[in-house]
Amino acid sequence: IKKGTLGLKGVMQVKNYTHDDYINAINSYPKFWTSIRENTLKTNRYNEELNNGVEKIRAIYPQLKPAKIYFTIGALRSNGTTIDSLVLIGSELAMADKNTNSAEFDENLGAGRRIYFDSNPIDNLVLLNLHEYVHTQQKPRVNNLLSYVLHEGIAEFVSVIAMNVPSSTPAINYGKQNKKVKQKFEEELFYGNNTHHWLWSDFKNEFDTRDLGYYIGYAIAEINYNNAINKQAAIKKMIELDYTNEADVEDFVNRTKFFSKPINKLYADFDKSRPTILSIEPVIVDSTTVNPNLKRITLNFSMPMNVESRGFDYGPLGENHVLSVQNIIGFTEDAKSFTFEIALEPDKHYQSLITNRFLSKDGIPLKPFLINFKTSKK
Repeated sequence: IKKGTLGLKGVMQVKNYTHDDYINAINSYPKFWTSIRENTLKTNRYNEELNNGVEKIRAIYPQLKPAKIYFTIGALRSNGTTIDSLVLIGSELAMADKNTNSAEFDENLGAGRRIYFDSNPIDNLVLLNLHEYVHTQQKPRVNNLLSYVLHEGIAEFVSVIAMNVPSSTPAINYGKQNKKVKQKFEEELFYGNNTHHWLWSDFKNEFDTRDLGYYIGYAIAEINYNNAINKQAAIKKMIELDYTNEADVEDFVNRTKFFSKPINKLYADFDKSRPTILSIEPVIVDSTTVNPNLKRITLNFSMPMNVESRGFDYGPLGENHVLSVQNIIGFTEDAKSFTFEIALEPDKHYQSLITNRFLSKDGIPLKPFLINFKTSKK
């Protein structure tokens, strides 16, 4: 690692790889590493194809800025990512093929790895590099699911258009053939805690297909492109989309009529469906005379909740004012009330946010609720 390139240091930073991550990966999967080594030594064979691919992107996007491509070895968490103007290929995954050994991975991870290896990802190495190269040209994402799927889908679409080849991402073809994917995404668009349901994960979903968020973003980019009279302007618009500009992003999505309703109406429907906290016991919201001997608080919800979910955070005053939770009593039998024990100090202002990590039985996140009170001096 000390002798590593800027690329190695970059992939370690982006994926939070530690020295121990590498040691554990090396010791845990020796057969895997032996099976992948020959492929990882083939990088020089791709120089000409990669250079040609970059020029093909420049042909449809003349504003293309230079970026450096690094074939790195990671610790099995990414086949490709970026940081600033660096493309960072996780060669241990991106250069796998059907001969790559997956026997040492545990059952769930091994099944997903086997499907991935059998798809011969090394055959699509140039397209993957160009996808990541497009990411180096895009503006930063913001922290919401729509931003994430657009960012990924646009990079995939632009690289496909530049290379004039079909996407190698199975999620895109699957999504095009299954309308229920879009319906499910509309339901979950605003959940806030479920990016791993749609991107960058082996999360088990009802479709048995990972990374379906790529399809959502790709489809929106494709419709925008097909509807555009000036194709080059359309490419420029999608690459330079400003994710911090909500109105611009919503316009980019709404004009396609891809979803059943405009974004604001989808949000209104979602907001109506959310569970709420109807009351807390004892009634202490915004009270200034709470007895510091209070030991227990109960939250009463508007609908049955998922008894495995919960979430607390501090409020606007910060972590020094958060409630000290001593014990979780848990949910009542009907899953509509939740009790926890606390320890209070006299003459102190407390704030605790009950977050959207509390979920209904159907997985819909709670409207956050702020517990806010002061204790009396005695």
